[in-house]
Amino acid sequence: MTKSLKTVIIGGVAGGMSAATRLRRLDETAEIVVLERSGYVSFANCGLPYHLGGIIDKRSALLLQTPQSLASRFGLDVRVNNEVIGIDPVAKTVTVVDVQAGTEYVESYDFLVLSPGASPTLPGVEGSDRALVLRDIEDVDRAMAALTGELTTAVVMGAGYIGIEVAENLRLRGLSVTIVQRGSQVLSSFDAEMASYMQAKLVAEGVTVLLGTEVSKIHDSSVLLSTGDEIPADVVFASIGVMPETSLAQNAGLTIGTRGGILVDEFQRTSNASIFAVGDAVEKIDAVTGESRLATLAGLANRHGHAVANVIAGTQTVAASPALGTAIVSFGSVTAASTGWTEKALRARGRDIRVLHTHPANHAGYYPGAETMHLKLIVDPSTDLILGAQAAGGAGVDKRMDVIATAMFASLTASSLAQLELSYSPQHGSAKDPINMLGYVNRNTAEGLTRTVQWHEVEALLESGSVLVDVRTETEHDAGHIPGGVCIPVDELRQHVSSLVGKHVIVSCQVGQRGHTAARLLAQHGIDVVNLDGGYLTWQAGAHATLSPSRSLKK
Repeated sequence: MTKSLKTVIIGGVAGGMSAATRLRRLDETAEIVVLERSGYVSFANCGLPYHLGGIIDKRSALLLQTPQSLASRFGLDVRVNNEVIGIDPVAKTVTVVDVQAGTEYVESYDFLVLSPGASPTLPGVEGSDRALVLRDIEDVDRAMAALTGELTTAVVMGAGYIGIEVAENLRLRGLSVTIVQRGSQVLSSFDAEMASYMQAKLVAEGVTVLLGTEVSKIHDSSVLLSTGDEIPADVVFASIGVMPETSLAQNAGLTIGTRGGILVDEFQRTSNASIFAVGDAVEKIDAVTGESRLATLAGLANRHGHAVANVIAGTQTVAASPALGTAIVSFGSVTAASTGWTEKALRARGRDIRVLHTHPANHAGYYPGAETMHLKLIVDPSTDLILGAQAAGGAGVDKRMDVIATAMFASLTASSLAQLELSYSPQHGSAKDPINMLGYVNRNTAEGLTRTVQWHEVEALLESGSVLVDVRTETEHDAGHIPGGVCIPVDELRQHVSSLVGKHVIVSCQVGQRGHTAARLLAQHGIDVVNLDGGYLTWQAGAHATLSPSRSLKK
């Protein structure tokens, strides 16, 4: 009789539990042991911030499975409060501490799967032990305990995804919230002009945003800032980043990659053939550059856990797809989403890129409730492949970003977005969906019908002698405009062509569409003309985002 193989999995959330349940579905005879150092497994860690504000009212809703339910349904040996403190790859054993019993034991394995995740980074300042983090159920329990009593003020360190989610839920509890962000914008993984929409929403909802600022010391009821100011803080949350948990892997002699995560091959196998690794502790291959990267995303963790089970069971070996890093966050009615690389990161690498901004309605404008969304597409001009995208707005942002991420996965060109047949009815979209419009705008630029400039290039062009022509109506111009320009409405432009001969002209409108019409008109009259990509709305967002780097944004 063939001996059943034993798989030990370290970490019972996301990738680890995905590997365990998939392996059981593939192999009923396998012995599967899951070791989790916390008191809970298979919990919804992405939902933790929403319990703080009561959006997820019941704590039990965060607990998707228990050791008992997993044993009953999948025949898994799940041990919570069991922390692995060492791996012996030669003997194929792990040393485990039963935290509650205070005992130590050794567990053997045929295959080992590491899913230790990533640890929240704590501020290295005095009083940092008072800073709350959100990684597991115990963390959310500590946070809920800290939020009892008569509290009025909160400080959130960091303006990334978790920081924004925590800030939203603390506001729902009625607290006055201050976000302290070291960088010059919120959502540092976005380009500045795209992050500005989230910044504006935070401020409009009463959140004070301190940019270019750090917490220097945490007191009992306040924090001292790098500016020298001291502000009240009944509670403090730290969301300043995470670090991959690699200590077990390093001590076992496994190879660590250049980005600080566990190095794995395309089948999630580490440098030891019997040990696999998945999740936030593991380096992925970037879909755009082909280089190693870290991507702390639940979708990737679950997908890779599923793939590891396939390899161990010997049923199929599908290589892991490169990571796009597709992510999304909301605060109130504003959603921000991204995939791939940003303009600033690609320009820093010296990459030749084509950038497009559009500001379409999320559905047909004549149907009640249409909202403006803001889309940005970054394209390789030599191949027309999409390198990255960002979006901000209300309803429909998630759908559009998912379409772009799918297009990137399938290696569709940016121009081919114009040809996609997407579902349409007035309350859901437009006959030319915002995704289609990105394709049309890209095609116009790629084929040379319209040359464009970016919002951050305007100032230098004006200083070098270019002429800025605002082709909106005078009413629109008077309501807000780029300094240094002249207003000539597009419907009157033909009457003024002679005054623009021999000049380098930048045309600008509200979102870029009338600018395209104006640029085509002038170009056919021999004028050297470029269109401001994304129009005044993009310039305005960029200008707001690039005010002095150390500043307070308040309503």
